[in-house]
Amino acid sequence: MKYGQFLAALRRNGAKHVYLLAGEETYYIGKAEQAVLKALVPEEAARSECVQSFDGDVSADELTGLIDTVPFFAEKTVLLVRNSNLFREKKGDKDGDKEEKKAKSRKKGDPMERLMDRLSDMPDTSYVIFETSAKADKRRKIYKLVESVGAVLEAERERPWTIDEWLRGKLSELNRELDREAMAYFMNAVSMMQSIELEFLDEELNKLALSTENRRFTKKDISRVFASVPEVSGFAMLDAVSARDVKKAIVILERQLSEGTYLPLILAGLSRHVRQLWQAKELMARGVRGRALGQPLNLNPVIAEKIGRAAQGFDAKLLRRVFLFLCDADYKLKTGQGGEELLEEAVIALCRK
Repeated sequence: MKYGQFLAALRRNGAKHVYLLAGEETYYIGKAEQAVLKALVPEEAARSECVQSFDGDVSADELTGLIDTVPFFAEKTVLLVRNSNLFREKKGDKDGDKEEKKAKSRKKGDPMERLMDRLSDMPDTSYVIFETSAKADKRRKIYKLVESVGAVLEAERERPWTIDEWLRGKLSELNRELDREAMAYFMNAVSMMQSIELEFLDEELNKLALSTENRRFTKKDISRVFASVPEVSGFAMLDAVSARDVKKAIVILERQLSEGTYLPLILAGLSRHVRQLWQAKELMARGVRGRALGQPLNLNPVIAEKIGRAAQGFDAKLLRRVFLFLCDADYKLKTGQGGEELLEEAVIALCRK
């Protein structure tokens, strides 16, 4: 289940005896871990006596023994197994046949079988939390068991078109909101990030909440959140390109270069923007318009709609020509055959009416 569903189930049903927190988004794994520990041991000071942490795999026999051990100095035992390999997909086992054959061939006395028997019938005082930053293999017998008797968190990375739920939850936590311009800026900025780092966004929004008493964040406030993100520094230039304002676009480009912004980074941002405009133009020619552009462009629907409006002002042949020019410029930059003049030429070509 997703993070929001996971927390809702925890609040509604209480803590389970077995958990698997798996996926690439370590931010969600960390948050879920703390939520489960708080549900199991509300007093943070008491956790040192209850929680036993392990980094890497514990042998099946050892883990079974720890589960069966009666706690002496606490009411319960919580085993936190980080970086577990029990749920990973094995190389060369893409179809899952090997895992199924292994599971069927195991005898009753096999360590893994004993562990799974114990996980399916946990002592009242024992709890296990497995964690892995890899995507869990849902075909594994142990995965199916944990999903059946406990709970599984699928901690997937957020994408620009899925960030809304996280943002709403974070703003609710801070008792703040974004005005319309701030929301548009946030979504635009996130769509330009090479990867969305929730820990970074979480920390920056916390800082912002401490630095202003205003309940509603403005565009100016939110721009401070992304001030240190290189991919977003060219946001204003891309807006100028969309508006075909050549003077403004060149001024911003020159400012970026004078501030030492990495040239290939600017090129990558401009190439991505031109590709999105071109794709939007082609999609609209086939009848896909407005927020419906979001899914095929892999963008938040609000941002996709904005890209679509901007694309209407461009000729598809121009966008294709400039995109191919930028691909060639990337090669020339990497081989020392060109410099910033290539970017200026592309910007001027895009803005020429």
